[in-house]
Amino acid sequence: MISSFFSKAKPIHFVAVTLLLLVAFTYTKAIHIKQSVDVLFIFKQFLLFGVCIFSIFVFDFLSGKNDLTKNNSYKILFFSLFMVMMPQTFLNSKLLVANLFILFALRRIISIRSKKQINKKVFDAAFWISLATLLSFWCSLYYILIFAALFLYTVADVKNWIIPFIGILTVGVITVSFLVLTNTDVITYFSSINTAVSFDFSMLNSSQIVLSSTVILSYFVWAVFFYVLNIKSKSKSYKPSYFLVLLAALIAIAILVIVPQKSGAEFLFLFAPLSIIMANYMEIISEKWFKEILIWMLMLVPLINLML
Repeated sequence: MISSFFSKAKPIHFVAVTLLLLVAFTYTKAIHIKQSVDVLFIFKQFLLFGVCIFSIFVFDFLSGKNDLTKNNSYKILFFSLFMVMMPQTFLNSKLLVANLFILFALRRIISIRSKKQINKKVFDAAFWISLATLLSFWCSLYYILIFAALFLYTVADVKNWIIPFIGILTVGVITVSFLVLTNTDVITYFSSINTAVSFDFSMLNSSQIVLSSTVILSYFVWAVFFYVLNIKSKSKSYKPSYFLVLLAALIAIAILVIVPQKSGAEFLFLFAPLSIIMANYMEIISEKWFKEILIWMLMLVPLINLML
């Protein structure tokens, strides 16, 4: 039974999800990429797949290190299955890298709970979010997480509330310096960043995306209810971390709604917080058969999509 296999964290689980992602990544590229295959192309795809796998490791580290889930591998299983369900994520290299930067930021934000090196963690978080914003402007919404963490963890030192702006300024200075060194027009570059808001979902009007998005959002709506109720049972010091995960999920949904160029790839930002929410839900389910159904449904969706 799959739920029993992933109920305890083991190294073999990383091998399993890596093979799953490799098959999905290779198949998606083979179907959608029409350009000629050369050494440079293969090298680029190798790096992008490395980003996918490294994202899994970073995600597992941040959730395990901060006790956001128990000692199981449900979180990485769900993260991988969500990516396979929405293969458009493999086709957008900018969002793959941006999501990795957001995971780096989320790791630093949640670790503020320890109250150690707060200024460094806040700076790092703002730095990573700023890099992600260069790749996808609406990642800037994740700045909200930094200030929410300072509030929830009751960080009163005013200096820590100013540091995020220093992190943003640092990335700005580095970016401008790079543009100047490469003889790129700075004004043209920043004016080309797409800051528009769009509520046009017609680009998502395909049977595959509709089915996958419906299942993903249904899992979110169902599990988040139990997740919020379960927060009440957490210790006072850990409750802010769980609220931050929920806020990260809501920010990801906001990005889904307002991003101007919707392709389905933007669902990627939702996968990490949703996987933590789903893992917590799996931990409170006593019926093994129901756990199996939840997992098998996610595994069957990609197969159904192939027939649509």
